[in-house]
Amino acid sequence: MSKRRREWLIPAGLILLSLVPMLAGTVRLTELAGDPEVTPDNARFVAMPLPVVVHIVSASVFCLLGAFQFHPGLRRRRPRWHRLAGRVVAPAGVGAALSGLWMASFADLPATDGPLLEVFRLLFGSAMVAFLVLGVVAIRRRDVVTHSAWMTRGYAIGQGAGTQALILGPFLAVGMTSVTARALLMALAWTLNLAFAEWVIRRRRLTGRRTARSGHLDVRSAAPHPAAAEPPAGAAAPGRPVATADLPRRPAAR
Repeated sequence: MSKRRREWLIPAGLILLSLVPMLAGTVRLTELAGDPEVTPDNARFVAMPLPVVVHIVSASVFCLLGAFQFHPGLRRRRPRWHRLAGRVVAPAGVGAALSGLWMASFADLPATDGPLLEVFRLLFGSAMVAFLVLGVVAIRRRDVVTHSAWMTRGYAIGQGAGTQALILGPFLAVGMTSVTARALLMALAWTLNLAFAEWVIRRRRLTGRRTARSGHLDVRSAAPHPAAAEPPAGAAAPGRPVATADLPRRPAAR
């Protein structure tokens, strides 16, 4: 597999991780667009549809478009596209987090949730907003390394729904999730994403240091040796004609 094809594995994997929550969000939007029957599962969404719509649309844009921001080739070969996409991704992420915080704070809790999950949602949602804001502030200072680190952390939290679907799926299929267990498993998904993000950030920094060190060694090896760069005393400099005064004189014959 060529290097360019391997680079596409990163956004492809992130998009696959986003598919389950995006499909669930599409079903929810279709339901709200009609005249849904109010049930215990959708009562909070029907009562406050605006933050639900904002959350689903913003999170979908953030996860889908944000996946391409991790394509190394696009960042190198299309820097203008990377900047323009970032101006959409960052506000979409903040909108997804803020709307999620609004629902966690003011919507009625369903029977499957509980106070512990509400605390986790407020904690990770607030962290997501903070990380994205710090990322924008860093790029305004032209600090690309810090910007990349904060945005990676924010994106990791935003992808929490995809990881939660993978972790909760088997437990939900056999009905083995209590309210507390569900809250802990969802927090585990966010934590795993953040741990993976930190690994990516550390690996990226180590790679950058090795590249910088290799470039420094190449420059040093290409530089002439000081002993070879300076002619010996009494020798003529390259390209300069030898003057009579520069030649050693023989002692006069007696």
